[in-house]
Amino acid sequence: MKIVADQKIPFLEGVFTGSATLIALPAKEITPEVVHDADALLTRTTIHCTEELLNNSSVRFISTCTIGYDHIDTKYCQEHGIQWQNAPGCNAGSVGEYFAGVIAALTQYKGYDFKDKTVGIVGVGNTGKAVLNVCNALGIKTLLNDPPRARAEKENSSFVSLDTIASECDVITFHVPLYKEGEDKTLHLADANFFHKLKKKPLIINACRGPVIDNTALLEAKQNGLISDYVLDCWEKEPEINPELLKECAIATPHIAGYSYDGKSKATRMGVEAIANFFHIDINTTGIVPPAPESPEIDLSTFATNPIEQAILHAFDPMEKDAIMRSMPDKFEWMRTHYKHPREFMAYTIINCPSHLQAPFKALGFEIK
Repeated sequence: MKIVADQKIPFLEGVFTGSATLIALPAKEITPEVVHDADALLTRTTIHCTEELLNNSSVRFISTCTIGYDHIDTKYCQEHGIQWQNAPGCNAGSVGEYFAGVIAALTQYKGYDFKDKTVGIVGVGNTGKAVLNVCNALGIKTLLNDPPRARAEKENSSFVSLDTIASECDVITFHVPLYKEGEDKTLHLADANFFHKLKKKPLIINACRGPVIDNTALLEAKQNGLISDYVLDCWEKEPEINPELLKECAIATPHIAGYSYDGKSKATRMGVEAIANFFHIDINTTGIVPPAPESPEIDLSTFATNPIEQAILHAFDPMEKDAIMRSMPDKFEWMRTHYKHPREFMAYTIINCPSHLQAPFKALGFEIK
């Protein structure tokens, strides 16, 4: 049995030993000739699983170590008997903690005050729920928009319309998949029409898919005073970045919100387990373990102000990534490939924590000593 994998998927060494031959290559080297006699593909979004790659191959199963699957031609796969599986929720915690890092950085470095503000969460699946958990831990009011869930959970009155989000929220953060058509189309969900409905000049955050926000309309909204600021991790037409869009951005990062070591290890585990379950083979997952952080203890007695925000920034500081991106905007993919993956909050222990702060730290996922 032959499995072809993207070389950048971590923790694969020894996983398939004794059960399958693993061929790990750079994405650009995974060609029709390479996959011709493969049984399975283990992919990221960098490998486009289309007819061009799959035609006349023996591939029976595609496992992508990502939440998104728009790099897989699902229609072609269905028509040719190729099954596939994504890794839903694999990096949800990482995206939630990216949001926490953004809130902490804007508070600590730029003087934002999120007390008495309302955050609108657009898309309340796995990642949206993680963001909701962060808001609850920090005591920030939220409004939730998720039309598919609203239809499925008719008795649940907690969801509001996108127009309500536009009129009532001080922060609007997007966590939806990219759907290019259909009832729940999200391509350019935030377009010029959306921005003109905004009432409170909100902060806009995109950590899902670049084309969910019309970037031209976003820039115009900032220049015309319809929004106060924006934070982008996902960019339309990435890796090509509009220099003016980058210049106006409050925090800019190269699509790494879901790139924690924990998210990566979970994605790999889900990806290889999907292959094992499909082909009924044995695998060894004991090596899929993220490394310990360099400084796993956070001493709150060293912080004079904003202890929660500073502890968050100890674990993940988006401004460090922002500085790198501004210094080399033409190296978008290089920055993603060479990214130093952070550990999630669960890997850190808070010491000298006052009793009144223990509940929020625990809710965020930190250990307390």
